[in-house]
Amino acid sequence: MTVRVRYAPSPTGHLHIGGARTALFNYLLARKAGGTYILRIEDTDQSRNVEHADEKFLENFKWLGLHWDEGPGVGGEYGPYSCMERLPVYNEYVNQLLEQGKAYYCYCTEEELEKEREEAMAQGQMPRYSGRCRSLTPDQKSAYEKEGRKKTIRFRVPDGKIIKFTDLVRGDMHFESDGIGDYVIVKSDGIPTYNFAVTIDDHLMKISHVIRGEEHLSNTPRQILIYDAFGWDKPQFAHVSLILNRDGKKLSKRDESIIQFIEQYRNLGYLPEAILNYLALLGWSPGGEQEIFSLEELVQAFSLDRVSKSGAIFDTEKLAWMNSHYIKQADLQRIVELAIPHLQQAGYIGETFDHSWVTKLVALHKEKMSYVAELPELAKQFFEDDLVYAGEAAEILQEEQVPVVVAAFLEKAKQMPEWTAGSIQLALKEIQKETGYKGRALFMTVRVAATGQVHGPDLNQSLELLGRERVITRLQNILVKS
Repeated sequence: MTVRVRYAPSPTGHLHIGGARTALFNYLLARKAGGTYILRIEDTDQSRNVEHADEKFLENFKWLGLHWDEGPGVGGEYGPYSCMERLPVYNEYVNQLLEQGKAYYCYCTEEELEKEREEAMAQGQMPRYSGRCRSLTPDQKSAYEKEGRKKTIRFRVPDGKIIKFTDLVRGDMHFESDGIGDYVIVKSDGIPTYNFAVTIDDHLMKISHVIRGEEHLSNTPRQILIYDAFGWDKPQFAHVSLILNRDGKKLSKRDESIIQFIEQYRNLGYLPEAILNYLALLGWSPGGEQEIFSLEELVQAFSLDRVSKSGAIFDTEKLAWMNSHYIKQADLQRIVELAIPHLQQAGYIGETFDHSWVTKLVALHKEKMSYVAELPELAKQFFEDDLVYAGEAAEILQEEQVPVVVAAFLEKAKQMPEWTAGSIQLALKEIQKETGYKGRALFMTVRVAATGQVHGPDLNQSLELLGRERVITRLQNILVKS
């Protein structure tokens, strides 16, 4: 079988982590099978479409490294690749269903449909369309037309049919057509609904596998009915599990406790390879203890039979840990370039700055960053003029050795011929011999006095980066207060 898969986002907002995972699973299957990965824009819901959202989708896909073989900006023999550009294609198939009596015009108003829904719910039944326009006479249609009623087109769902398919994740599935009701395939504005457009497109683009989220499971029988109405072969379906929050509940886009959009992670300084690695492990198991995978390794390891039916917990701490691993492994200059905007936004550096100094700053904190946007907070002691000594730092400055150690280091700082990490290290060794203070009493005192922090990166390198003048000023302030 020639594998052709697609990811078809709606441009109604930002690229969600759930959508990115679905896109990734499709990509991995296509690449492993030597198949084709297609990106298609499902923009039929004009009321919810966000201006330029499709451009942002494409930008973030490129950033993630999920490059498509067919689609916007790439082309392909089955284009165009956005629904609104394919309206003439859909009309041809809608007319065919109307001519065959497999679809019909519906003139029901919103008020009438709402009344039906309320009556069904009052009787404890699942709301479904009653079929009141299924068999309208020409006179009835004419009367509705004269009233100026807006019309939709509904698919005529066969009565008493069992709709069966084998889901590649969930196994054998079946639905009863009597529970579906005739559903709209063309809205009153003439634009087809998702279920109709996606089915036509998947057939014409020869999609072999439809991999999507579990929330689309209820759409599948509606789409299968359309395949059957045209006598078309169906693709294989695979519905992957939901992504859940820490409480095991479905991840809501309104849940502000979790960052949910790829662009937000990108802006925070997460690396795309870390995000792909983490998303791949949400609902898929490689079957071993390995957790760190390159995209190439994921391609080789991926298979749908190891995708879980159970929901996957989104763990922000695990993602941050994974991202920190990739930051440690990344080229230093790459992290520097990501860090510069965050330092500028914090007001720590301007448009012009000492690139060498910033590189050293990033190198000093690279091992500690979970994501690059943390750097301004981690490195704030390098930019603040007035340190605030609080908590444990304030307690340390009350210890008896502080005046002696600070005064000794201040004198060394003024006299040192050069201000480097190496010369600072030698100066501290000399102070140890001269004062008799060593270990914590020496190094913790100098760290707190110069940085305001109890813990931090390498002391000698930190002092070099702080600069002689800033260190001297801070030491003098300590002596004045002691």
